[in-house]
Amino acid sequence: MIDQQVPMPAEPIVSDRHRPPAVELSRASVTFGRDDKRLLALSSTDLRIEEGEFVALVGPSGCGKSTILKLTSGLLGPSSGVVLVGGREVGAKMMRIGMAFQNPTMLPWLTIERNVMLPLKIVEPYRSAFRQKCKGEYRDRVHELLAEVGLSRFAGHYPWQLSGGMLQRANLCRALIHEPQLLLLDEPFGALDQFTREELWGALQSLWMKLRPTVLLVTHDLKEAGFLASRICVMSARPGRIINDSPIDFPRPRTVPMTFEPQFVELNQRLRAMIEEARTDADKEGEEL
Repeated sequence: MIDQQVPMPAEPIVSDRHRPPAVELSRASVTFGRDDKRLLALSSTDLRIEEGEFVALVGPSGCGKSTILKLTSGLLGPSSGVVLVGGREVGAKMMRIGMAFQNPTMLPWLTIERNVMLPLKIVEPYRSAFRQKCKGEYRDRVHELLAEVGLSRFAGHYPWQLSGGMLQRANLCRALIHEPQLLLLDEPFGALDQFTREELWGALQSLWMKLRPTVLLVTHDLKEAGFLASRICVMSARPGRIINDSPIDFPRPRTVPMTFEPQFVELNQRLRAMIEEARTDADKEGEEL
């Protein structure tokens, strides 16, 4: 079970001018292909995320949300502009990053405990001490995190013995086990049913409130974005760009009943209207071409 949190107001992140932001895109764009096959996937984009913020990217399919995630992770380089992570260009010394995607991709021959422990075997400074600590300190760390998401009894099980929702809980634990400074989430709950998704929103919120990593979430679910994020960035249709960047000031911990309250419903409707308008504008531009 997730520990019950004492209600707390949303805490605005105060920018420290002497400390670089966790993530900064400055006029970053991405183009695929050449000549007549050239495709502008992401228009010149600026985005600044301070340490400890939880930012959600929403928008129509193909608008560049995952492209921004790939730029931030270093999996993709910008065609123009600059991408800084922890004050350094991607490719220089990077901060520790955790990632979780729609499919948990657990190794079927390893137990849940061993799957969650994998980053400690790979990422420094944990890697150097893995042999000495894997059966003691690191094992305790894994079990503590699994307990946070209600999986303490399943550490010795194999992935095929767990449900999809349980696997995604373990996936979150694996993404957080090495205490990443930056957590990148690409629709991690998209393949789950609504009830399981809502359960995992609570689990992720609880982990974020306790550990406070910087989070960048890509999602199509506007309700999910409003439940989890401290800021929501709305993107236009391709070529993608950020057309709105708004703080979300609902108090935490947020609950599913809160999502039916007038202010939350109004937020969803406003976000939906912006996305629909952006899609309509993109369709008109396509017709003119």
